[in-house]
Amino acid sequence: MSRALIETGNTSVELELRPIEPSWVIEGNPVSHSSILSTSSDGTASTIVWSCTEGKFNWYYDFDETIMILEGSIVIESDGMPPKRYGPGDVIFFRDGAHAKWHVEGYVKKIAFCRKTNPALIGFAVRVINKLKRMMSAPSQPRPASLIGTG
Repeated sequence: MSRALIETGNTSVELELRPIEPSWVIEGNPVSHSSILSTSSDGTASTIVWSCTEGKFNWYYDFDETIMILEGSIVIESDGMPPKRYGPGDVIFFRDGAHAKWHVEGYVKKIAFCRKTNPALIGFAVRVINKLKRMMSAPSQPRPASLIGTG
């Protein structure tokens, strides 16, 4: 099945029940829902809309996740990081291996950009291959500007 090169979505999608691991719940009865908006061709990256009702729970990250709070607020704390409140527009990056204590205050909705990390050697090999591909490609198409200055 071929995929479109450009996909569009909306954060107002129907969310499906995705329970939090019961052993992670510290306080209350948080109920979470989510929907996958997009997935990369290689399956290592995805964009997810997630919401949760009030409660306190642990979260353990086994991938890199960048979130932006769309609605509501949370208090996040972790080892070496005192509790801090975040609300709409705030962006947080959790590295693979991170642990955070979440306190959802009433309700929260976020968009999450998740990426499974590759071992360093594989990441280096991918960068080398991409650089070689750029060097070998014909200059018939303009090279897109890099958003993060690593082009």
